[in-house]
Amino acid sequence: MADTKITNEEEDTISSRNRHHGETQDKNFASSILPPGEIDPVYEEKAQVLNRAIQEIGMGKYQYLLFIVIGFGWASDNLWPIVTSLILPPIALEFGPTHPPLLTLSQNLGLLAGAVFWGFGCDIFGRKWAFNLTLAITAVFGLVAAGSPNFGTICTFSTLWSFGVGGNLPVDSAIFLEFLPASHQWLLTVLSIDWAIAQVIGTAIAWPLLGYKTCEETRAVGQCEKSDNMGWRWFMITMGGLTMLMFLVRFFVFELHESPKYLMGKGRDEDAVRVVREVAKTNGKECNLTVEDLRRCEPEGYVRGKTGAGTAVKRKLEVVKFERVRALFGTRRLALSTGLIMAIWAFIGLGYPLYNAFLPYIQSQKGVDFGDGSTELTYRNSLIIASLGIPGALLGAWLVELPRFGRKGTLGLSTVVTGVFLYASTTAINSDSLLGWNCAFNFTSNIMYAVLYSFTPELFPTPQRGTGNALSATCNRVFGIMAPIVAMFANLKTVAPVYTSGALFIAAGILVFFLPFESRGKAAL
Repeated sequence: MADTKITNEEEDTISSRNRHHGETQDKNFASSILPPGEIDPVYEEKAQVLNRAIQEIGMGKYQYLLFIVIGFGWASDNLWPIVTSLILPPIALEFGPTHPPLLTLSQNLGLLAGAVFWGFGCDIFGRKWAFNLTLAITAVFGLVAAGSPNFGTICTFSTLWSFGVGGNLPVDSAIFLEFLPASHQWLLTVLSIDWAIAQVIGTAIAWPLLGYKTCEETRAVGQCEKSDNMGWRWFMITMGGLTMLMFLVRFFVFELHESPKYLMGKGRDEDAVRVVREVAKTNGKECNLTVEDLRRCEPEGYVRGKTGAGTAVKRKLEVVKFERVRALFGTRRLALSTGLIMAIWAFIGLGYPLYNAFLPYIQSQKGVDFGDGSTELTYRNSLIIASLGIPGALLGAWLVELPRFGRKGTLGLSTVVTGVFLYASTTAINSDSLLGWNCAFNFTSNIMYAVLYSFTPELFPTPQRGTGNALSATCNRVFGIMAPIVAMFANLKTVAPVYTSGALFIAAGILVFFLPFESRGKAAL
């Protein structure tokens, strides 16, 4: 299949037709970039049939409820790394570890394991189990961690709760995209509002608990008693309880259907049709899709996949042989796209935690230098900074649909500007100016993440979507592991971490402009 070149003018026409007339173009994004043999052409044709059926059903009750519960995964993905960064100063004072950043390292190891296991696993055993278990694991170990008697124990539980957190975005983005009509794929970007809201909620709760019920950061290590430092424990219980509530809503209140494209890709056409009809029923719509509509896509003699135990084992062996991974590097342009998005995730994976995970520590140190570095002020400033993420996420959702920006333009510009603001923060002469630059950084970085999380799954077809998301998330987590290691040997009282982070963001932003594909206005397979 030859690569298809589409002009900006044609893209605008397609996008407009999708949004206003609800039509899914025959030559959609995924089919224009995948070569013969890398994805079953029968699957591709069936996926287009399902796309048209979902587009005819349109946005309704099911998708809006899914939008809410999928948002829990987005919230958890940002909430728990923030929890780790916020509790690090009081934990370091109480337990006096030689290397406090080991807590962040243990978290990132868990995130890496979760991204690999859940990302690849959801292409094997489906989306439903991962959808529920990730939040359950996070909630249980987050609650238990509140009773940690020493630094080693809290590090262990950090790894365990992060194992659940690491699977949220690879799984949830795949689920949501596979139920969205092509005309509403931009909602995947809007989901990042939950990422920003979680940051506000976490820091708002941390302000009274950690700001007033933990040891002042001016105390010497070893002089902080447990009775004076209960705030971080109550904070853990609150965050664990909140995550448990999100899990209970997902499990008992909302009924998630398995992705119809996933089912169809496994040879379960009857189940795929049943799911589409159930979604239509929930939305109060009629659905004329039949199994015969899918079967007509099959040439004579076509053998559909089977679902027996032997086939399941075979699929697992296929994963071991990296067949799904190879499919993402099938052509030069596709390999370039996959390689670049992995590199972008990697650079951001090191740059963001290197600066943001230690933001409370950096703020307190700057505050002490300027004579106003109280614990309460540190967490108050964290809340102010977090609040800027909400308008940033909303602006990103608007920009991605504009012809002059799209996914690539918005992501590239916001990432570069984020790096520029980090460099500008080194000019701060007092805590107020540092707060201002950090607010600007959080605003643009939330635009960046809003687009990154929606753009990435659009680059992969359903059979390899979990795998592609997993590869990207794995790169992000592997480089994230390096951040606390760097922090252990770097002097955080200098601007070195800031310069490093800024350079990584700018480099990632430049790479975005070399991505060969723009997914705005194109339906995902």
